[in-house]
Amino acid sequence: MLALAVIIPVHGAIDPVLPLLEALIGPDVAQEDRPAQVIVVDDASPCRVPADALPRGVDLVRREHNGGFGAAVNTGLHAAAFPQALVLNSDLIIPRGFARTLLEHGAPWQPAVVGCRAGTPDGTSGCSARFTPRISHQVVEWLVPLASQHHRPVIQRAMGNDVDSDAATGVVPVDWVSGAVMLLPVAEVLAIGGFDEGYFMYTEEVDLQLRLRRVGVPTLLDADVVAVHEGGGSSGGEARRRLWLVGARMRYARKHQNVHLLRAGLLSASVVNIVWNTGRRLFGRDVNPVAVFREETTLILTAGKELPR
Repeated sequence: MLALAVIIPVHGAIDPVLPLLEALIGPDVAQEDRPAQVIVVDDASPCRVPADALPRGVDLVRREHNGGFGAAVNTGLHAAAFPQALVLNSDLIIPRGFARTLLEHGAPWQPAVVGCRAGTPDGTSGCSARFTPRISHQVVEWLVPLASQHHRPVIQRAMGNDVDSDAATGVVPVDWVSGAVMLLPVAEVLAIGGFDEGYFMYTEEVDLQLRLRRVGVPTLLDADVVAVHEGGGSSGGEARRRLWLVGARMRYARKHQNVHLLRAGLLSASVVNIVWNTGRRLFGRDVNPVAVFREETTLILTAGKELPR
């Protein structure tokens, strides 16, 4: 049995999470592949997760208020009984021996954050290794004229994706990895205050890994291990997802960059977008340039202000 705690935050029905739990501690899982502790954190789900719906050996921790991903993981970290905790999104598909392999591959570098490659249901890479965010990355991502080119490596790099590390083999150092899979050193994370709970969704793992790196804890990508991540399971729709994402990036900019420069860069990109969309409209595309511009600028100017945490 692995000296490891696994933390799975849940906000919603438990049924979609059961295959992941089965892959971790189901009857077909070998003893040497089973984590010693599996914690499901019910982050104030609309319908409380029933304890009797969980497999035997799963600890259920309930939160009274929905605090978002970082708050739920912090709750799990405080309940963890082992020096390392593997944080997993509830919508992952993992291969046999996943937890053991990640633990073994990351052992020589501990304490460290360790992630893995993210596959998508269609078989492409989700590029889970990223560069430290720059305002230019977010401006490039905001530009509608480049949307159809996001698959190209040069654009991926311009948006902050570390495509070279994602295509590597073995364990490689990176700036940060996606929060969908994170092997965390519990003591070191709690020593810096855990996740910043002012982020409701998105960017909290970037903030955490930046603060850990400042105290000497690196981030690594295990490029030999792949987990399939469906994504979007907790977003509640594209409009809400964008609101949370832009708000989180504004918070990150206030803490670590310059929020005024970020707003200026995104507003400039929106000016480019309205010109581009006007041309598309003239060529018969079903797009309302003015409505899109208003939506974008409203997000840029207000996102994050409604959540003062």
